[in-house]
Amino acid sequence: MKSRNLLGLCSLLALFSACGNGVPKYDATGTFETTEVLVSAEASGRLLYFDIEEGMLLKAGEEVGVVDTVQLYLTKLQLEASIKSVEEQRPDILKQVAATKEQISAAQRERNRVANLLKVGAANQKQLDDAEDQLEVLRKQLVAQNSTLSNSHQSLTWQSSSVGIQVAQVEDQLMKCHITSPIAGTVLAKYAEAGELATMGKPLFKVADMEQMYIRAYITSEQLSQVKLGQKVTVFSDYGNDERKEYPGVVTWISDRSEFTPKTILTKDERANLVYAVKVAVKNDGYLKIGMYGGVVFEKGK
Repeated sequence: MKSRNLLGLCSLLALFSACGNGVPKYDATGTFETTEVLVSAEASGRLLYFDIEEGMLLKAGEEVGVVDTVQLYLTKLQLEASIKSVEEQRPDILKQVAATKEQISAAQRERNRVANLLKVGAANQKQLDDAEDQLEVLRKQLVAQNSTLSNSHQSLTWQSSSVGIQVAQVEDQLMKCHITSPIAGTVLAKYAEAGELATMGKPLFKVADMEQMYIRAYITSEQLSQVKLGQKVTVFSDYGNDERKEYPGVVTWISDRSEFTPKTILTKDERANLVYAVKVAVKNDGYLKIGMYGGVVFEKGK
């Protein structure tokens, strides 16, 4: 680690002394980085296939592997069979109350017939009362029957919904068995092979967007007034042996907190102990690499 810091320091010293060779003096220095995503397994099981290699270019959402899904698929089939069984138990309310409604219609006709006979003296009041009582009993029976069937229907609906939620959970787990790249980028590292057992949370590979790079540089408090978000700047990459390349950049982030100057970073004011980190977006032409040292020149008034 000490030798690495020493090499970095030497590289930055070369950057700051480069003005004598026709290269502008840098306002800030730092290292290039990019957006890296560590992709981990979201399901446990054997990797049926895992088709990636370091350096491979991936599209966002591209599938690169699959975890064994047999047990989950069987669980889904079992749950779907349970839903079918529940649906078969669901009562047909209209059919089951049809007979009672027919009895009510018949009782209503009988009550009307007795009432007409009573008007002409061919029946007595008790016969009418009995007919009305029978009609009322059937009506109450229909209400009770509707209530029971509705409760049963609602209970089965809740049961079916509960199993449906379990099916959705299994489908989500099945989807997570398909390993995809969350971003478009380049595979930086591969941590597993086909045939190995993957466990939830196990790192599988690392992918990075190598087209959009950033240089994380550091400025002093005195330089804060010269830098703003969206500001256009000039970025220089250091390839060693006084070989450098110029890139246009844009300031995308300025830290709101100061920090101690990193050991491998030189600032415009070498006496500054506290600095502010800034990120400058740079379009990569293929030559910029993660960890490479570079410098930034702020273009005042832009």
